[in-house]
Amino acid sequence: MLRDLRKAIYNISTMDHSQLFASRARKRSFLCVGLDSELDKIPNYLHDTADPIFEFNKRIIDATNKYAVAYKPNVAFYECYGAKGWISLDATVRYIKKNYPDIFVIADAKRGDIGNTSKMYAKAFLENMTFDAITVAPYMGEDSVSPFLYVDGKWVVLLALTSNKGADNFQYHNEDGIKLFERVLTISQKWGSINNLMYVVGATRAEMLKDIRRIVPDHFLLVPGVGAQGGSLEEVAKYGLNSKCGLLVNSSRGIIFADSSEKFAEVAGERAAELQNEMEKYLSERKII
Repeated sequence: MLRDLRKAIYNISTMDHSQLFASRARKRSFLCVGLDSELDKIPNYLHDTADPIFEFNKRIIDATNKYAVAYKPNVAFYECYGAKGWISLDATVRYIKKNYPDIFVIADAKRGDIGNTSKMYAKAFLENMTFDAITVAPYMGEDSVSPFLYVDGKWVVLLALTSNKGADNFQYHNEDGIKLFERVLTISQKWGSINNLMYVVGATRAEMLKDIRRIVPDHFLLVPGVGAQGGSLEEVAKYGLNSKCGLLVNSSRGIIFADSSEKFAEVAGERAAELQNEMEKYLSERKII
């Protein structure tokens, strides 16, 4: 009873591994659209609206929802505007949940702190703001990650292998023949399951997906970096797909900022459709759908 009451109060959704796969099969897609919305890049005429960022997001969402199975707002692009930014972020999540409830929504917040602090971050993003998942940094270990995993029906997207230049500083550190990112993957599997834990792997390191799949064959992988950052969707699909898809591939700037005119949403929809068509091809070739 307490569990049901808690879900009612916080509108906590439940979406397990099978349901995530079903969404991908239905849309024949594993596209995640990154809502990294910047005031300086959205069309000028939207600046006259009450909430320009939300209005921009709303139009992008309406144009791309047929092709996307997930949205990923990067929290930094909202909190930089103070209270107004948080209002825009909350309005965006609520809009998706109300109008497209089958779409998975990820808070790209990269949180991770001592247990009590992580508990408050989990409450903020997974309960009060009703995101389905949150990106979490694993550096401080199990007690910093577990509070996010304790929220029923929600997911942790754990940073495993990123594609930025600085990733070489730590993530490839080799001790006793085991790289640090491999240790993260191996140990963290004990904290959660395929129903509440997935991993971030940068698309520009697509060749590493083959090794990663040997360690986490059944977990979903969130793969950013396709499009503007130079990652290859073909390579990601080749090395990252498993028998049930198991991928969420994110594109942000390549979709949402593909055009700056009054047709920006229409063009965003076209870019999303192009990626969905390519994804459908790879899913069909592997006989996943």
